Amino acid sequence: MTIRSTVALFCLILGASAAQVAAQVRPAATPTPARPTATPTPAPARPSTPQTQAPAGDVPPSRIALIDTAAFDDEKRGIFRYIDAVKAIQPLFVGQNQELQNLQTRITALAEEIRKLTPATPANERQIQLKTEEGTRLRQDFNTKRQRLTEDFEKKYQEVTAPLSEQIGKAMDQFARERGITMTLDLSKLLPAMLTALPAVDVTDAFIADFNRKNPRTGAPPRP
Repeated sequence: MTIRSTVALFCLILGASAAQVAAQVRPAATPTPARPTATPTPAPARPSTPQTQAPAGDVPPSRIALIDTAAFDDEKRGIFRYIDAVKAIQPLFVGQNQELQNLQTRITALAEEIRKLTPATPANERQIQLKTEEGTRLRQDFNTKRQRLTEDFEKKYQEVTAPLSEQIGKAMDQFARERGITMTLDLSKLLPAMLTALPAVDVTDAFIADFNRKNPRTGAPPRP
């Protein structure tokens, strides 16, 4: 399971329709993890002599590699520090998430209460009206708090992952320079356009292993 799916499950709110009380309430989309991107890597400097210097206009030799950034948040084979950082964010929003779940439960209960009432008597009609008004207020409250949760989560997510994204990007630059790679492409964004590629061109696992070795976990991994 990836961190994205873990975050999605964390923010999931029970979906239910409040038939005559409120429109269907859907959970807000969780932010998609920012993908670290490396800056363009210049070709390694090569000493030039009158005998070896390429004529003007010649294309320099190049080596292209693929890195699948979608694997960075994979709990089994991903970048440990990235995974741990995102997991550490989730407990900070348990209270807000629980409040939304409670509101959704009440909206669902109101819909069931109205369903059981038949507008055959003025008393029932009055109850239906009151419950409908309550449901409308709860739905508005739910939407406001859901929006606040989404904004708070996105802000904290960017705060925590931005330094890591920059660090991973620089590490990809260094990884490429050390191996004479002149261009690194993000496989996760190219898959629809990829026709063929030799397995050796995909250096995802090699890069992740190199990064994890140089940047080990600072403590025990957070519990799911």
